[in-house]
Amino acid sequence: MTDPATEPDRPERPEREFPTIMEQMGGVPGIIASSIPVAVFVVVNIVAGLQPALFASIGAAVLVTVWRLVRKEALQPAVSGLLGVGVAAFIASRTGEARGFYLPGLLLSAGLFLAFVVSLVVRWPLAGVVWHGINGEGMGWRDDPALRRAYMLATGLWAIVFGARVVVQGILYDANEETWLGIARLAMGYPLFGLALLGTIWAVRRAQQRTHLA
Repeated sequence: MTDPATEPDRPERPEREFPTIMEQMGGVPGIIASSIPVAVFVVVNIVAGLQPALFASIGAAVLVTVWRLVRKEALQPAVSGLLGVGVAAFIASRTGEARGFYLPGLLLSAGLFLAFVVSLVVRWPLAGVVWHGINGEGMGWRDDPALRRAYMLATGLWAIVFGARVVVQGILYDANEETWLGIARLAMGYPLFGLALLGTIWAVRRAQQRTHLA
């Protein structure tokens, strides 16, 4: 009696995965707020130079953290962003070049690109590992061929995103085009992240629907 009643509820589980991930990232306001320090650095560096830009970006990161604290929102994204801005500002200050501010992000993108590519080679698609790890669901998805293929596709998409960041921003970094580098950092940040996340959700839900129908 209870099994048929509970069976229709199973497909609804994926609907809760996306909000869970977004909540851990601080939601849409948190995603937008985390881009503010970089945007502030780009603008102030153009107008007033490197040192004011460094202070302004750190100040913006602190304000974002305080804003989250006052609103009782998740602090982990803000603290991570504050540390990231601090490291970027330190490198830029030590090198005396504005492009140094973007070096940590460039290296992170390169590391993530390699990680996603390696996970494809060893057939442990990182998109699946991260998705189910965040939601505490274990690695049982690897027993489902459709889900495995979906996560391989999603992992390839993430690899393309990070690879594109490395190529474009790497060229601008080598050319010391600090202004365009900052613009590229913003344009290839959360917009591309959002597209890759939507692609992951589409691929996974499509695979889950096929599994359910089978």
